Amino acid sequence: MRFLRQHIEVMNVMGVKQRQRRLPRSPEEKGQMDTIANDFTINIATANGTGSQSANLILLQSLFDMGVPVSGKNLFPSNISGLPTWYIVRLSDRGYQAPGDRTHIQILVNKATWEEDLAALEPGSVVVWNMDSKMPVEREDIISYPVPMTKLARSLNPKLSKLVTNIVYVGVLAELLGITDEALNKAVAGQFKGKTSAIELNINALELGRNYAKENFTKTDPYVVEPRAVDKKRFFMEGNEAAALGCIFGGVQLLAWYPITPSSSLAEGIIAYIPRLRTNDEGEATCAVIQAEDELAAAGMVLGAGWAGGRGMTATSGPGISLMQEFIGLAYFAEIPSVFWDVNRVGPSTGLPTRTQQSDLSMLYEGSHGDTQHIVVIPGTVEECFEFGWRAFDYSERYQTPVFGLSDLDLGMNRWACEGFEYPDEPMDRGKTIREQDVFEAMENFGRYRDLDGDGIPYRTLPGSGMAPILYRGTGHNPDGIYSEKPHDYFALMKRLKEKIDGSRDNLPAPILNENEEGDIGVIYYGSMENSIQEIDDLLEETGLKVSQCRVRALPLHSEVEAFIRRHKQTIVLEINRDAQLWGIMRRELPNDIVGRVHSVAYSDGMPPRARIYSDLILKTINEVTQ
Repeated sequence: MRFLRQHIEVMNVMGVKQRQRRLPRSPEEKGQMDTIANDFTINIATANGTGSQSANLILLQSLFDMGVPVSGKNLFPSNISGLPTWYIVRLSDRGYQAPGDRTHIQILVNKATWEEDLAALEPGSVVVWNMDSKMPVEREDIISYPVPMTKLARSLNPKLSKLVTNIVYVGVLAELLGITDEALNKAVAGQFKGKTSAIELNINALELGRNYAKENFTKTDPYVVEPRAVDKKRFFMEGNEAAALGCIFGGVQLLAWYPITPSSSLAEGIIAYIPRLRTNDEGEATCAVIQAEDELAAAGMVLGAGWAGGRGMTATSGPGISLMQEFIGLAYFAEIPSVFWDVNRVGPSTGLPTRTQQSDLSMLYEGSHGDTQHIVVIPGTVEECFEFGWRAFDYSERYQTPVFGLSDLDLGMNRWACEGFEYPDEPMDRGKTIREQDVFEAMENFGRYRDLDGDGIPYRTLPGSGMAPILYRGTGHNPDGIYSEKPHDYFALMKRLKEKIDGSRDNLPAPILNENEEGDIGVIYYGSMENSIQEIDDLLEETGLKVSQCRVRALPLHSEVEAFIRRHKQTIVLEINRDAQLWGIMRRELPNDIVGRVHSVAYSDGMPPRARIYSDLILKTINEVTQ
């Protein structure tokens, strides 16, 4: 698990266990210590399948309910219960959501990674550890809080002690940091909705941990939680759930899918919302869900829905997209509306199935064999996961083509604070779909693939309408849809398809700009890098640089991206992959006179982006290109 270490110098300092300490009883005692409020990172090391996720979410939610800006990153194993898992909680009054450069408070419960987790800590770090594990904590340069977590858990409920142990450390943290009972109890009630016995058990476990800390420790660390103003409009939601809700509001009629991490929760979210949001007056579902035998079959079902005039979609990840390539090519060439959501994980091959990356961009944009070009929408926030969930269907029908949504594991499977959603108040865009006989008869030169309006988009009719043969041809064809191998027919067809997709660029989500009038350096990024970019920007400006930001939200590139590049002397393209995929696309598509001003910073190790790594790489790149 060495790839989880965040560029921290490994230390091997030997010492003796610190004795238990009693918490100060008076405000005067507490006032003797300089405090660090709402600006630190907690790393919780446990094992998969022990119930730690519930405990960690209770901790996260309680901090959120106190108004503290907080984010959580779940680093979990891909296959086996009992393997190591980490949960990183970042508190930041400045709103930073990246994991941070170091761990300030380490919770040690898992013996498998005990030594490595301990060794990675910087001097002065805090360790809350399960003394029942019989593992040593032999560092004199840390602040140690040993807790008999297992013993306390067994005293409460021997049968559930493995689960209760995790709640005990939350109680200890609550006392050490100053998390209120009110916030904790509210979080427990939300986590175990309506389960009275579970709520009671967990509240009692929290109290055990709190009382143990109160009675046995003197607080010698500086870290505290201070309440902030609570925005009651904000709430936590995972990106996958938001995308699922957006697809529901977008009118999805068929979900065909095959389970794969990290996209399964998107499909499961759609399934969960159907009883409440997608049933008719008779209680019948208005969205069909089919778990296909494999990814290729799921893609075929989506195309069948699009051919019939329905709104079909699938949710998958990179390996699934790879298996769908044949049908993706058919959808592009035959011009069949279809929606594919890719929640990106680390590749290639099986890769790291439970880690995050932005490595599928090129595959989505140019997927399938032959010359292809696809529309890709790229959310960077939970709100955009919802918005692009419904917009993807509109784009797909407007341009009669596959549309891809590109999210990633970090955005999709972690909880993010959001401000709610703007529900669509415009009618669905069904594109150039002829539904009335008189409209069809008034057309002088209808052909399924004939461009009558000069925008590259033909008109289509639907099965059962009685209007013309319904042709969707995946082989060479002329404007009437008749099979053709004539060179001029193929050339004209491919030219029209490219013009059609190119014509979409300024109708897709425009980039989000944050420009510095004095800035010479522009930074272009996309997707979940949104959650690290402000910290990166602040680190760069500490060196004297003036930086502007441009977040790309769709491919093909909006014209404003080129304009942004022209307004800056140098531009950095920042991405979470090895091969600089967006940079490569831009180098192919931008005018030659500005290509040389666009430079790449690409880095990926499976972890959510840490700001310091990327800011250092940006500085290194700028130094190289300006020498």
